Amino acid sequence: MQFFFDMVLILDSTIRLSIPLLLACLAGLYSERAGIVDIGLEGKLLGSAFGAAAATAVTGNPWIGLLAGVGVAMAFSGIHGLASINLRGNQTISGVALNFLAAGLTAFLGQSWFGRGGETPPLTGPQRLSPIQWPYAAELGAFADNADNNPLLRIPAEIYSELISGQNILTYFAFLAVPLTAFVLFRTRFGLRLRAVGENPKALDTAGISVTLLRYQALVITAVLVGIGGTYLSIAQSAGFTPDMSNGRGYIALAALIFAKWRPWPALLVCLLFGFLDALQFRLQGINFAVVGQVPVQFIQMLPYILTIILLAGFIGRAIAPKASGIPYVKER
Repeated sequence: MQFFFDMVLILDSTIRLSIPLLLACLAGLYSERAGIVDIGLEGKLLGSAFGAAAATAVTGNPWIGLLAGVGVAMAFSGIHGLASINLRGNQTISGVALNFLAAGLTAFLGQSWFGRGGETPPLTGPQRLSPIQWPYAAELGAFADNADNNPLLRIPAEIYSELISGQNILTYFAFLAVPLTAFVLFRTRFGLRLRAVGENPKALDTAGISVTLLRYQALVITAVLVGIGGTYLSIAQSAGFTPDMSNGRGYIALAALIFAKWRPWPALLVCLLFGFLDALQFRLQGINFAVVGQVPVQFIQMLPYILTIILLAGFIGRAIAPKASGIPYVKER
């Protein structure tokens, strides 16, 4: 029984750690399905995390922070769209430039505005997005604590009170975004056109549909999703912004997108897998293992990344990107 309850706590951490990754992965899905490679997801996550935390620290309102976070991601997507769609520049270079811009700009603005070494002031109480308690969650949680002899009743009570209830609104939005993305991409006319523009933009252009407009629409959706992901990092998962707090999640989201072969449901599973490995490494720190004893904490912290590389290298199989991905569209005259 103790193993099960430890697993519930690990799964609770898994959900919290997976959310920014999942939102960034879905953001990249829209972008790459439309033929725009978005290496700049890392910079967008970092920039929106700073924008959300800074706006919340100044106004005290997390919803204004959310708008600011999405706004920063929109600005970054606008730069990326201008460089890659209108100016037909190299999309990879544009994305990398955005990542460097975000890392430098957030540290500079953070130090200039708040004088705390690039950090924003700590957010407390109503300045953060609070967990939402579902009906009877507290009662069922108390029941689970006192139902040691009845595991059949305690297990569902624990799952409801710990896993389903007590998450913030951005967490529920992230999980809702998965079926919504699957529906939009594979069941709507807009989704059909979006996928077509990533495969054969010339055919779409011949049919009289604007390739430029569709790609900008994809970048807008990308900005909204990744902006919410960055906001989650700074005012839901954490209590403020710290330099480089995205910690490579944008790159991992791109790897997850390839592992999922540009499909939303597999993307959810891959992001949860990485979140699980990340949560597991926190649990393994400081434990004495048989034969080897205590493993250095640095090695334990590497575990999610090592396993991600192994999974990507060994189990991905053949992943075929959208054919027009990364290729600027030039309209023939």
